Amino acid sequence: MELDHDFLNTPPMKTVRFGGSVTDTLMKFRQGDTSDYELLKHQLADPDIKDAQIINWLQELRSCLSQLTKDHEQLVHAALRLPWLGRSAAVVEEYMAFLGNLVSAQTVYLRSCLKMIVSNFTPGRIVIQEGNVNISDSDDNDEHLPRNFDLCHQALQMIARYVPSTARFLMPILCENFPFVTKSSRTLECYVHNLLRVTVYFPVLRREILELVVSKMLKLDVSAPRREIEDAEENAAQQQQSGGAQDECLFDMEDDDGIPRSPSGPGVEISVMEHPVAERLDVLMAVLLAYIKDMCHSNGVLQLERTKELYRDLVCVFDKLLLPTHACCHVQYALFYLCSFRVGLAEAFLEHLWKLLQSPSQPAILRQAAAGYIGSFLARAKFVPVMTVKACLDLLVPWLHRYIDSQDSGSFCDVTLHGPFYAACQAVFYTLVFRHRAILEGNMRKGLAYLQSLNLERIVMSQLNPLKVCLPSVANMFASITRSGKVIEPIYQVWEEPSDHEVKGHQKPVSTEEEDDFLHGETLQADDVVGMTPGSYESHLRSPSSVGSPPVTFLQRPF
Repeated sequence: MELDHDFLNTPPMKTVRFGGSVTDTLMKFRQGDTSDYELLKHQLADPDIKDAQIINWLQELRSCLSQLTKDHEQLVHAALRLPWLGRSAAVVEEYMAFLGNLVSAQTVYLRSCLKMIVSNFTPGRIVIQEGNVNISDSDDNDEHLPRNFDLCHQALQMIARYVPSTARFLMPILCENFPFVTKSSRTLECYVHNLLRVTVYFPVLRREILELVVSKMLKLDVSAPRREIEDAEENAAQQQQSGGAQDECLFDMEDDDGIPRSPSGPGVEISVMEHPVAERLDVLMAVLLAYIKDMCHSNGVLQLERTKELYRDLVCVFDKLLLPTHACCHVQYALFYLCSFRVGLAEAFLEHLWKLLQSPSQPAILRQAAAGYIGSFLARAKFVPVMTVKACLDLLVPWLHRYIDSQDSGSFCDVTLHGPFYAACQAVFYTLVFRHRAILEGNMRKGLAYLQSLNLERIVMSQLNPLKVCLPSVANMFASITRSGKVIEPIYQVWEEPSDHEVKGHQKPVSTEEEDDFLHGETLQADDVVGMTPGSYESHLRSPSSVGSPPVTFLQRPF
């Protein structure tokens, strides 16, 4: 197409502005004349402001920064709200220079600058109302969004060069601006992604940021019971089979504030979970697991020192948040995933849990939780070798025997007194349910001799009667549903039915009805154990003589 010759030779129109220069405006303001001052704030807030106008105002503001004291807070805030993201490179360059000069000359505005940057960690939204219907347009699919996020992080790093204490002021702002967990998956995803990105250039904040992220994820986790998630997925599958899903899903895709959103763009297939809370949690799990992988690897090679540092931070977060939290089902897999990178990490984690379990100075509920994690970790983690499993059993089982030795003849089954003991018993039984095959493989005679050396009969038949506590009603095995589950699946040990020859000679497992009848007798339910419930601990185990029986549900608190 041929361009108009006159257009090429015509200079751009001069930017229209009213009032005097910024310097004159500030002088009049000090003298009590605020008319130009108010006009300046109004022009800075103009939604149709042009790039040339933005550059002009920023240059003038930079020339008089020493005058922009706390008295001119409203004017500075108006300048900070200028739409610099998504603008030309010249606007971005001028705005960056303005930020750097501002925090250098007037550190009182540091927090305001940081808050402005962090506010752009999520996609912007434009909501238009026509009648009683909300019509939304969103920057969510804006092709400039990655660039905008890059510029935000560049701005933070630039400010940190001018003000070394930036990190100390930034953390409270990151906490304050965290979106409500009821916001859309995309909003939460972007914010958490940018939070974790901050840890790359502010490593001093990594542990605090991980605590913040995990604490928010735990709120989602405990409010999405696994049974509800499974029911939602099952109902959706049934609707699809009946052919009614397409019509029912047309108008239920809602974003923040009940605004309908499009499920996908052209040619883009998006798989979402039916349970809205589970969907948000799954998205955040995917972000966190990707972060762990990227932080621990460089060009596909594990960076051991970096991995150890991240491990230490995650273990601290685990102790502070995960270990005391009842009924969390998913978030703990972040540490499970990290430990899969190297056996030494898994062994370090097991040693950490073992110290918690055997420490009498720790609260009983935390010791019980530690035992639950030990059992599920040994049972479920494919990356934990048999040698490590046996080493852990060689710690747990003698501890159980010593505990029995320490009791007098009048001791009896009391979960309030012996909670950690019962939790450790359950960990041992659960580990053997899943790992007895591996122990017997290779050399059946040595394997059997090892199992016999554990003298489990003495534990089972002791006056503390652990099977009375460790036999709640049998539930269905948990099946992983999430998207994030694809990352965990290759390293997670699922239950496998025993072969015929393994169960030959053992007592035939009772039916669910028979077992329920038995449990309605004198058997103590796991609900009676402090910190344990059938839903929070995979405790549906049988005695060692019936290891062929299927275990129960997936651990809600442990793995």
